[in-house]
Amino acid sequence: MQVPVPEIPVERRLILSYAPDAGREGLGALMALDDALAVLLRTTREPALGQLRLAWWRESLEKLDRAAAPAEPTLQWLERSVVGRGVSGESLVPVVHGWEVLVEEEQLDQAAMERFGAGRARLFLAAGAVMGAAKDDPLLEAGQGWALADLSAHLTEPQAVETAREMARPFLAQALARKWSSNGRALGAMTHLAQMRLEDKFGPVQRVSRLLWHRLSGR
Repeated sequence: MQVPVPEIPVERRLILSYAPDAGREGLGALMALDDALAVLLRTTREPALGQLRLAWWRESLEKLDRAAAPAEPTLQWLERSVVGRGVSGESLVPVVHGWEVLVEEEQLDQAAMERFGAGRARLFLAAGAVMGAAKDDPLLEAGQGWALADLSAHLTEPQAVETAREMARPFLAQALARKWSSNGRALGAMTHLAQMRLEDKFGPVQRVSRLLWHRLSGR
């Protein structure tokens, strides 16, 4: 089974540019955490080893609340730009739990995908806190839809692909039915991008144009 990979650089840079100045580094750090966990799974063939490596990340995130970060760039970035800004290291642990589903389960059923989406979606909650997103921005729904849509693009078994896509659609629809606050629009842009990739109806130019409209309107 394949696992999600980072956003392509151009769209990543565009999304980061939507974040408020005070929260841009934090959003970048949280994306880097997600990238690091994706790389971990892609480069680990033995499930037992994968679980050990994920356990290290869980413990290291928890320790950010009471000790200095170890010599690991992503953890140092999180310490500098995220932890203490409405986000604790412990609150990021569910993100690791979400990724761990892909190690624990040989075949992903709907229940496993729900756990994956719910855990990885905590990135959006943390990013919303760091960026000062509005309380009514649909962060959790957006995060779940984004995570499941991304997962669907990296699975190989047709039924699992379709299940992930069908699970993602209502979350994305709910998240994009709302107008996003100025401080939350980077996450709204990630949600729009997930939906456009899921439906596969837009080329790169059309995607960028849609994201620019979201930046201006919040829709």
